Amino acid sequence: MREEQFQQKCEAVLRPELRKERHALVTGGAEGIGFAIATALAAAGYWVTIADLDGDKAAARAAELGEGHQGLSCDITDEAQAMAAAASAPFDVLVNNAGIGDTHLPTLEQSVESFRKVLDVHLAGTFLMSREVGRGMVERGAGSIINLSSIAGLTGLPKRNAYGAAKAGIAAMTRAMACEWAGKGVRVNAVAPAFVETALVRKLAEAGRLDLPTLRRRTPIGRLIQAEEVAAAVAFLASSAASGITGAILPVDGGWTAFGDFGDASAG
Repeated sequence: MREEQFQQKCEAVLRPELRKERHALVTGGAEGIGFAIATALAAAGYWVTIADLDGDKAAARAAELGEGHQGLSCDITDEAQAMAAAASAPFDVLVNNAGIGDTHLPTLEQSVESFRKVLDVHLAGTFLMSREVGRGMVERGAGSIINLSSIAGLTGLPKRNAYGAAKAGIAAMTRAMACEWAGKGVRVNAVAPAFVETALVRKLAEAGRLDLPTLRRRTPIGRLIQAEEVAAAVAFLASSAASGITGAILPVDGGWTAFGDFGDASAG
């Protein structure tokens, strides 16, 4: 039976006419890494739904992907909105990308209100969307969820308590859900990017909150990660090529977490 199912999967890959209609939901997909992921999934043949706090921008970016893609307004921390987004299509893929930055202040200057907000968006939001979209996947016996963790959740980044805790929690939640749903045909994985060269990162650098040359030297490949590289990893984990992978946290970090020597990791 397994051999027959494998042959059917291979035929579906080689013969486009056998592929079923596939739907993917990307939270926080109206810009940056999220839109790069939406673009990659659309190119892979998915009908993409972009869910974002800014519904108008989500609709506009979905229109850029072409006819058949949709954008909708969604606060992922609101249970009713999460349920509505999950019910908007029979999703084969969910990418929990939505998130916010933290205050990047010394621990003694951080407020508990800001700390809780970061955890609410990243952890509660990822939980709600996974629960609601995962419900349909489990019923259909198939699906792939890809979460966005971070090197902040795998290493220690000073002044990033809330963000690091949230991303570490996402890694733990990824493993837990992967084990729970593995026998139900649903895979759950995560990618953990290093600093990605987005408009936000460039803005932080211009404001003096990030030193890009230092970040490049700290990264073994000598540069920041591109949003398209994160998107490629997500598209791979969503695909049948990754059918044997679940519960994995894949660093997309140019060697950041692998480097443990003294001094710079590269010439930058």
